[in-house]
Parts: sequence; C-alpha cells; structure tokens
Amino acid sequence: MTSAGRRTVALLGSTGSIGTQAIDVVSRNPERFEVVALSAGGRDPGLLARQAREVGARVVAVHDDSARAAVVDALDGAAVEVLAGPGAAAQVAACGADVVLNGITGSVGLEPTLAALEAGSTLALANKESLVVGGALVKEAAVRPGQIVPVDSEHSAIAQALRSGRRDEVRRLVLTASGGPFRGWTREKMAAVTAEQALAHPTWAMGPVVTVNSASMMNKGLELIEAHLLFDVPVADIAVVVHPQSVVHSMVEFTDGSTIAQASPPDMRIPIALGLGWPDRVPDAAPACDWTAATSWTFEPLDEETFRAVALARHAATASPTHPAVLNAANEECVAAFLAGRIGFLDIVATVETVLGEHEGTGGSHLTPSLLLDTEAWARARANELLAR
Repeated sequence: MTSAGRRTVALLGSTGSIGTQAIDVVSRNPERFEVVALSAGGRDPGLLARQAREVGARVVAVHDDSARAAVVDALDGAAVEVLAGPGAAAQVAACGADVVLNGITGSVGLEPTLAALEAGSTLALANKESLVVGGALVKEAAVRPGQIVPVDSEHSAIAQALRSGRRDEVRRLVLTASGGPFRGWTREKMAAVTAEQALAHPTWAMGPVVTVNSASMMNKGLELIEAHLLFDVPVADIAVVVHPQSVVHSMVEFTDGSTIAQASPPDMRIPIALGLGWPDRVPDAAPACDWTAATSWTFEPLDEETFRAVALARHAATASPTHPAVLNAANEECVAAFLAGRIGFLDIVATVETVLGEHEGTGGSHLTPSLLLDTEAWARARANELLAR
C-alpha cells in the first residue's frame, strides 16, 4: 500500500475495453486507487498518453516497439518512463504494484500474469487466456491464497456466491451465457455469417476477438476451463445455461438445493471495481438493477450440438495440461482469419476441433513455459496449414 493508504495499481491493456472502464473506476475513486503504470499494445499511442497524464502514471509500456516514438511524442514532455517491446507488459506487471489488472486479450497475457504473481501483487485477472494456457503454472506461481481475483463477470459472480457457504457444500457451478447474436440459429443458417454480424453482440460491448468468441461460444468454453482452474471444481460439475438478459452473471448450487446467483446490469465496471478492491466493494461502481420496473429473466439449455466449442473445451480441460493451450492458440488464429474474411464462421470451431484432435498432449510434471510456447507455436502453425487449404 502507499503511504496514503491507497492501493497502487498497474493496468495492463489500458486502451482496451477493460482498461478504459478500469480508468473510469479509479478516476472516480482517487482516495482508494493510485495508478502507477499502464501498458497497451501500441495501436492508439495518443489514448495511452492521455490516460497516463489523466491518472498520473509514472511508467507506460507498449508491446509494439515501433509505437514507442509516437507515445513519447504524444506525452509531450511529461515525466513518464516509456518501455517498449514484447516484454514491456511483463516489466510493468513486475513493478510491485498492490494490484495488477491484466486486461490484455489473448495468450500474450501469460507472461505478465506470471510476472505479477511472482512479484507478490494481487492479480485482478481479466485475461482468461493466460490461465487457460498456463493452467498449473499460473496456480503454482501464486505465492499466497486468494492472490488471483477474477474479473470476468462470470467468475466474479461465482467468487461472490461462494462466500455463501463452505467449499465442501458446493454441488456445482452454473455459468450463464447470453447466447450471443446467433442464439437459436441452426448451423445451416450460421454458414453464411459475416464478421459484421458476429461482432454485433446483443448485450455486451467488448473487443473484436472476445466478441467473436462469444458468438461461437468459444468464450464460454474458455470460461469453463478458467472456472475449473480458479475454483478447483471438476469439469463435470460445471454447467452452462443460456440467459439472454445477461443480468444473472453466474450461480453456485449448494448441496442442500440452494442456488446463490449474482445479478447486476451488464456493466463490467462492477467486476472490475471488485477486482481492484477485493475483498471490499467500491460504492457506486455502476448503476444497480432497477427493481421498480417490470422485468423478466429467462434461462434455457445450451444447444451443444450447434455450438460445439463448449464440448471441445470440456475435452481439452480433461485430456492433458497442454490441450487447453492448443484450443486457445488454434482459436486465436482462426478468429483472426475469420475477421480478415479468409474463412467462414463455422470454420473457426471446425478447424480448432481438428487441431485439438491431432494433439497428443503432455503430462503435467513436464509442463514448463517453453513447452507451452512450443505447443502454442505448433497449434498456430497447424491451424494455419489447415486454413490455407
């Protein structure tokens, strides 16, 4: 903690959806949080510089080394240290801040996740891919219980609901899914889906990769693996249900038949604020539900025959420690190809399924960062070979 009692915060992925909302939370609570460092990919150096001046960050980092000069120019003489290159985000994560919020998209967030944990910081984790890919490595890097605080709305909901009982009283976790823009569609209809349609999420405003993952339900598959790892609950005891209103963010079912649900409007500032302040809440992080207005919530089973990504994730989570890394890496390549107009929407999950089926897996005792990198490289290369056909 700082001398004034505020928590120091390092924000990774500050110019993205999670990062900009985190800036809003900390800016409205200057007595509680002090941002000391920011990192971003480098595609918007002007925004990164404005954020640094706004919050008074002493260090900024960009993944793209070629963006360094533009950031320096945009800072216009401000006393801010600028780091650049693929390892810059990890340097920021290792700075010793009280809380490191990892809002980076993709498995590139793994190295910063490990760096933050090894530095002893509380990790507010919005980068689900680093846990999915890193698995046991990430959990082993935590130096104290409760060091990883989930920021995904679903896992934040589960963490809150778990306060209602002992772990041995938990029967199962229930992840809710909005259903995305193609809820109720047939596979035949989805064959002609465009990128514009896939990016039109009905309830959430997210980055393009996460939005496409939500449309294919791969995001829910990754979240299932993340829940399995975060809460030490068997994959078989994690259910997925479709809840189009996106107000109930997930639930915990207990052995006595009680189900505890966390509900709030679909606003990521609530789980972000809780991640920064955990275990305390931040007042007025976002508006609450309006209980004076008539409303209704619906729940329905997920059509796993049409949306096969969740079943693939269940398989990956139980097959071997490296299968989730293959699932994620192949999917990232396929989503990029879809957004570039090179493949169809259904080709995403179909290609991931093929790559996953070809992977033999590696035992947990042999898991190392270099092995994970090699596994990811193979999965990306194999996915691109298949896509090129």
